[in-house]
Amino acid sequence: MKRWYIYLLIGIVLFAAGFGSGVILDEHIFSTPTPTLTPSPTPTETITPSSTNTPTKSSTPTLTPTKTLTPSITPTATITLTPSQTPTPSNTPTITPTQVVQARVLVQSNCRYGPGSAYLYEWGLFPKNRVTVLGRNQDSTWVYVDPWTYMDFCWVKTEFLEILRGNVEDLVQINTLLPYTEFYWPPQNVRSSRVETGDIMVNWDLVPMSEDDNRGYLIEAWLCEDGQLRFTPLHFWSPPAFLHDEPGCLEPSSARIYTAEKHGYTKWILINIPPYLTPTPTEEASGDS
Repeated sequence: MKRWYIYLLIGIVLFAAGFGSGVILDEHIFSTPTPTLTPSPTPTETITPSSTNTPTKSSTPTLTPTKTLTPSITPTATITLTPSQTPTPSNTPTITPTQVVQARVLVQSNCRYGPGSAYLYEWGLFPKNRVTVLGRNQDSTWVYVDPWTYMDFCWVKTEFLEILRGNVEDLVQINTLLPYTEFYWPPQNVRSSRVETGDIMVNWDLVPMSEDDNRGYLIEAWLCEDGQLRFTPLHFWSPPAFLHDEPGCLEPSSARIYTAEKHGYTKWILINIPPYLTPTPTEEASGDS
């Protein structure tokens, strides 16, 4: 009995030993080994210091300036051209008086833009004001003066002055320009005709103007009177205008019209002057002798 038991124990021991060896052998033969990854060595950048042990900085590109060539200038003769001057319209003509004429104002007077009461008022003159007389109109009834109390020049009636020095008749006859305005337009549809008396009738279309600005219309005419062509300025508030014109002058009569407002005058429009009507003689019927 004991012998059987011993045999049994020996068999168990041998079996256990054989089984353990098979397991170990099986693991060794049939198990797949897990590969071990070996990291590749990372190359290390080796910075070689300069001889001065100072790291080299990236250089900033330097712009090379482009040379500007300055041409050598060859001196040449400079020609100065004197342009022909176009006279600028001015209310003040250039006057070189042959003598100095001075006067004193006798009564309160209107100094105007032209030689006649038809022109706009420019300045007021008062008794004892002094003026220098610069010129005259055709018949010396109006004179162009430089008032000592005013910065510009204007026209005044000669009879309102006391001449203190010089002679008006010795002065030159002058014409002056009028102040110009663009606020209104010139008269339109200007037409003229001769009437039975021989005078000239002028018509035109009214120009719309404000009541404050309206100064009517100015006609400057050169009309025949006593066989001589005379300058005659006339003022009208509305058409028609009648111009007295006589026959007997060597030159034809002429006229022009402006719109007048308080700031000045528009561009003038020519008035067509009809020829003077000369009666045609008719032959009388002669009877049998």
